[in-house]
Amino acid sequence: MEQIASNPMALLVMVGIVSIACQYLAFRLKLPAILPLLVAGLVLGPMTGVLDPDVLFGDLLFPLVSLAVAIILFEGALTLKLSDIAGHGVMVRNLCTLGALVTWLIATPAAYYLLGMPLQLAALFGAIVTVTGPTVIVPMLRSVRPNTRISNILRWEGIVIDPIGALLAVLVYEYIVASQSAFEHALIILLKVVAIGFGLGSLMGYFLGTLLRKNWVPHYLRNTAVLTLMLGAYASSDLLSHESGLLTVTVMGIWMANMKNLDVDDILEFKETLSVLLISALFILLAARLEFHTLAQLGWGALLVLAVIMYVARPLSVFLSSFGAGLSWRELAMLSWIAPRGIVAAAVSALFAIKLDALGLTKSELLVPMVFLVIIATVVIQSLTSKSIAKLLGVRAPYPNGYLLFGGSKFARLLAKDLMQKDVPVRIADTNWDAIREARMENIPIYYGNPVSEHASLTMDISTIGKVLVLSPYKQLNPLVTYHFEHVLGKGSVLGLSHGAPEERASHRVSEDYAKKLELFSENATYSRLASQVARGATIRTTGLTESFTIEDYRKTYGNRATGLYAVDPQGKIHINTVSHEFAPKAEWQIVSLVMPEEENQKEGAG
Repeated sequence: MEQIASNPMALLVMVGIVSIACQYLAFRLKLPAILPLLVAGLVLGPMTGVLDPDVLFGDLLFPLVSLAVAIILFEGALTLKLSDIAGHGVMVRNLCTLGALVTWLIATPAAYYLLGMPLQLAALFGAIVTVTGPTVIVPMLRSVRPNTRISNILRWEGIVIDPIGALLAVLVYEYIVASQSAFEHALIILLKVVAIGFGLGSLMGYFLGTLLRKNWVPHYLRNTAVLTLMLGAYASSDLLSHESGLLTVTVMGIWMANMKNLDVDDILEFKETLSVLLISALFILLAARLEFHTLAQLGWGALLVLAVIMYVARPLSVFLSSFGAGLSWRELAMLSWIAPRGIVAAAVSALFAIKLDALGLTKSELLVPMVFLVIIATVVIQSLTSKSIAKLLGVRAPYPNGYLLFGGSKFARLLAKDLMQKDVPVRIADTNWDAIREARMENIPIYYGNPVSEHASLTMDISTIGKVLVLSPYKQLNPLVTYHFEHVLGKGSVLGLSHGAPEERASHRVSEDYAKKLELFSENATYSRLASQVARGATIRTTGLTESFTIEDYRKTYGNRATGLYAVDPQGKIHINTVSHEFAPKAEWQIVSLVMPEEENQKEGAG
């Protein structure tokens, strides 16, 4: 270990490897990635002394952390569409505005009186802990499985409040920096920072958005150009007015997110690759800079502040935000309990602490350990207890019995509508806009995009989904969807359509493991065959079995005109038809099939 500790290149590679290992561990254990990253940083830093970021990066540590935080804030701001604040219900809107304000106004005096922080530093701490964040909320929701209303509110609160809380923290920080001068001078500095931040941010957001909207940048350069120009705007803003860069990039991202006819999905997808390495490595480095003696210095006051944030600020913000939302007291209690803090709070606090320490602000060294304590406590305590509390309150969603259909073909839409008529939750996901548009017009819940993307994991509600049916023609994407949801939902939860006759060339065959999952409905139920039958008038029919009309009578009636899709038992449970598993339906069961018109079936037989 001593050789690694003395070798900068080995240390950098080690941080990268450890960060990916932590992400994978979190993925396997279905935990927020922030927990293993934090443990890794503490082990490598204060516990073993292997990693000392200040020694490793020297004078470059501050610029690197600054640029990383700028990227995090910009990418977060790209998700903030102003329509989302009102578009996801009164509760989400209120939590992200009034609720954030309430949390700030309660956390600030708590830190001031109980920790002895200067009022300015306490205000900054209060602003930072308003942020929850989707990276910690979503894994928790998958485990806890609250009802759909609670799940949607918490998910969208985390997404929307991320940039709002960061913007509040940046504005408070700018005020602190400006107030180090005489009052008149401080007011001028603050106005200058705000003017440049909003002015340059809006100008650069409009300029970059126009470049992308008019396709003046080649597609292969889009992500690189956005990242480079954003960092250029950050540096330019800091040159025009010291410490205005973070405000500029946040405004820039919000401006681009709300430009009409500007698609930023591919930029957000690029963020997935960047954030896994950048944010993970950054969190390890920040945790490695923590010192245990600083945590010990916080004393009992830190626990009291934590209690105020969790048991006073959050419940009060939820209660005041709930007027007009129509939620029960049980749902409000669950919302009051779940509010974990995430990576944005950690990154912003670390950057501001470095800057404020350089300014000589009293007790600035308390900011990072206090924010990390809030992160650790909220994530760990709420992860361990939320499932039991949801059961106690009776707000846990029933066992997921819904279906995600990957592929929005006409057959998939027919199947989705038939399942919906039987009160089965359904969602169609597809990357084809025409298919998604048709599904939306038929009032089928949809997700437009790649269902295995990070955007989907954060925004697509799968709390009611228990199985995935792969019905798309995308042979390259189908295996990715299959293996992704097999991990998320469990083995045997994904079924797909057969590819038809196996490929003769070994290089074109699918793996045996994947081939076992391609057994949906029947061996000859391929995408092209089902699409062809629907185009020639095939419809989905439900046939009830009785003592006098058995499954044998059903087969005689329909013969080879019917492709069995699924059956419904007397308890209402769905049994999907597969090649390897044949169920034996009896009286009071219902058989659902895709049935060809008799004349078309005769043509097919003759052909």
